[in-house]
Amino acid sequence: MNSSNGSTTDNADPVWHAGWSTAVQRPSTGFDKNWSEEGFADQTVRQIVRVTGSGTAARVRLSNRFGTTPLEVGGATLARTDQGAVVQDGTTRPLTFSGAASVRIPAGGEVWSDAAALPVAPFDHLTVSLYFPRPTGPTTFHAQAFTTAYRAEGDQLTAADPAVFTETSVSWYVLADIELADGGPARRDTVVTFGDSITDGFASTTDADHRYPDALAERLAAAGRARPVLNAGIGGNLLLNDAPWFGERAGARFRRDVLDKAGVRTVIVLAGLNDIGFSEADETRFPTYRPNPDLSAAQLIEGYRGLIAAAHAAGVRVIGGTITPFQGSEYHTPHAEAKRQEINTWIRTSGAFDAVADFATALSDPSNPQALLPAYDSGDRKHPGDAGYRVMAGVIDLAWL
Repeated sequence: MNSSNGSTTDNADPVWHAGWSTAVQRPSTGFDKNWSEEGFADQTVRQIVRVTGSGTAARVRLSNRFGTTPLEVGGATLARTDQGAVVQDGTTRPLTFSGAASVRIPAGGEVWSDAAALPVAPFDHLTVSLYFPRPTGPTTFHAQAFTTAYRAEGDQLTAADPAVFTETSVSWYVLADIELADGGPARRDTVVTFGDSITDGFASTTDADHRYPDALAERLAAAGRARPVLNAGIGGNLLLNDAPWFGERAGARFRRDVLDKAGVRTVIVLAGLNDIGFSEADETRFPTYRPNPDLSAAQLIEGYRGLIAAAHAAGVRVIGGTITPFQGSEYHTPHAEAKRQEINTWIRTSGAFDAVADFATALSDPSNPQALLPAYDSGDRKHPGDAGYRVMAGVIDLAWL
């Protein structure tokens, strides 16, 4: 490797391991204000992620999966993060794409960068800066990053002064994966957490990495069993239906977001809450809850069976997470609660999953099991806060992974 410019010169292809990932979505405005629909023009976006793997080289995957025109990336850099939009001195590496400084990604396509030499340890924060020289149109993104992204006018790929980044967002754009190489052989040790907003980390503290997958990765490291833990949650995601704001249905994205990840060994599935709840919410108050058919527990169970079959066919273990309490939220009715109880009984007793993470019991109020314990409730009666996410990570027996 050539450490002066961060690109590889070796002929041998490195073995890549998972470092970080997010599930990409079509442009939308279903949550906080973001830049996905307007896109970018002569602007630089600086984005920060925390990796759970390690290595001496890194590469990034950029996605134009939901773009309708080719996407031009005029340049890209990778660095270790200092604070906010500031990167650590001496760590910025230019990213290349088949040796070129820029890349044109076709509509619906994705591209990996070349390897960049950069020592990375578990829980390091990395900064990826992307420059878009010409209007991009609407861009592929991940809506709820709970991590601040920064935007500047012009080419600011190597900018040291954070003041040039005058706008912020809490979404990720175009960036989909980071993989790491450490010179070692291929291994199967990656854990993927898959689901909706509770996996995504809704209501967790922004820029604090307090989602339940973050806490799970920290537990593994503390136990001397550090391994990559990837978050494939999408807020509002549905098990059985695509949604304009909330991503492709679980079954349609399962291979891309779980089975195709480097070294995947185990997936933890927590899904179905929105399939139950969307049909119960007042359409006039919650117009983004679409589609919202009244699905039976049996239909949702068949959806789970499809995920399990796909995982097992790929040799991947599946842990089933019970659907957490939501009494007091806009989702809750006796009809919805009956579905939750039926599905959770099946998850716990059917033997269809390789193991069960009983999130519902761990988070429920012992005096009222249909509701979240107030200490774990973010305030909306269906999403945990930081304390609840730590409890969720503690439910998972590390031997299962």
